[in-house]
Amino acid sequence: MTTKARSTKKESMATATTTEVRGDVKDLELADQGKKRIEWANQSMPVLQSIRKDFIKNQPLKGVRIAACLHVTTETANLAITLRDGGADMALCASNPLSTQDDVAASLVRDYNIPTFAIKGEDNDTYYQHILSALDHKPHITMDDGADLVSVALTKRTDVLPAIIGGTEETTTGVIRLRAMAKEGVLKYPIIAVNDALTKHMFDNRYGTGQSTLDGVVRATNVLIAGSKFVVAGYGWCGKGLAMRAKGMGADVIVTEIDPTRALEAVMDGFRVMSMGEAARIGDVFVTVTGNKTVINKEHFELMKNGAIIANSGHFNVEIDIPALEKLASSRRIMREFVEEFALRDGKRLYLLGEGRLINLASAEGHPASVMDMSFANQALCVEHLVKNHKQMERKVYAVPEELDKRVAKLKLESMGIKIDRLTPEQEEYLASWSEGT
Repeated sequence: MTTKARSTKKESMATATTTEVRGDVKDLELADQGKKRIEWANQSMPVLQSIRKDFIKNQPLKGVRIAACLHVTTETANLAITLRDGGADMALCASNPLSTQDDVAASLVRDYNIPTFAIKGEDNDTYYQHILSALDHKPHITMDDGADLVSVALTKRTDVLPAIIGGTEETTTGVIRLRAMAKEGVLKYPIIAVNDALTKHMFDNRYGTGQSTLDGVVRATNVLIAGSKFVVAGYGWCGKGLAMRAKGMGADVIVTEIDPTRALEAVMDGFRVMSMGEAARIGDVFVTVTGNKTVINKEHFELMKNGAIIANSGHFNVEIDIPALEKLASSRRIMREFVEEFALRDGKRLYLLGEGRLINLASAEGHPASVMDMSFANQALCVEHLVKNHKQMERKVYAVPEELDKRVAKLKLESMGIKIDRLTPEQEEYLASWSEGT
């Protein structure tokens, strides 16, 4: 489906009607600010800049249609522009109803002629209509952040499947879903798990999520992190980063886990580890980063103390059992933007941030551009890899090729002016042989 970009102002709507701008965004008059912010982010994305120069020269994506379901942010905009400049015909929709930056979406439509279907705060029906609009692009490549695009293509829009040659996935939750699809034999084309690249999860998940989640919590609440009991549910890469940053701001960090090895690692890293049932009694701020559902449930809400703050930085809002919280509440009200108060029948009040959705994107701006630079460089290179190699690939989830991962790391180091050593021929021979002993 092709639609005209909407606007909240009559004069802008007239312009949109006459120019037949494709997309569905909040207000085209936000585009001026969006363009400036896209350019600002680009300055901190030197790896993607390098790839973009190569793409402009060699046009590796010429004639390739791409549908992307990603968080519509300044960093994503630079990825979309890079793919477009490599010859791709792009369409973009949001991967989360609250993560869209409306000025960026407007600029992508007006200034870069990239059809964009995304409005911050869109309802569930609009969210899925936007996914369908992106699939109307009849893509050869899908790009996902959570696997919603693939899921809809496999269920409601099977007509687009014959043209699709491959896809990429950005986040842990999406990779889990896609591996489940592959195991059940329903995945219809190869997917590269960009999330699993070392230059993605070690930096984006750890440093990006760590900083941006705290940024989101503080922007939404203006609470003091120092001295608070800060509960981190999950000690994967995102949890490690969040715990590290909260500790750095002076919090008493508590980690909850289901994996004994990760729990032990958290202990060795200096954090208190306990069950969520224990943590619920003493925590001031709770953040889930597990990729699972009902990590915080009715039992935990009932144990929490008055004034507890609850947020999520995993992909979907199911990590917090919001329906259970709603049933426990006698009343609810919005206290400030992205903060909803739930008054329980026993008189205590609990505060849910950002509707339980990604708080780092709901109330803040997501990861810093310098971190997303590596993640989106991986995305761009993996799309190129799919175009070149899809005929030899099976219908399963693939790791990012090691040479691409290392290329991203190398480019990042070069952009930082850092040089590293190289193996000598003698060292290479030694590492490749078994004849030399002690």
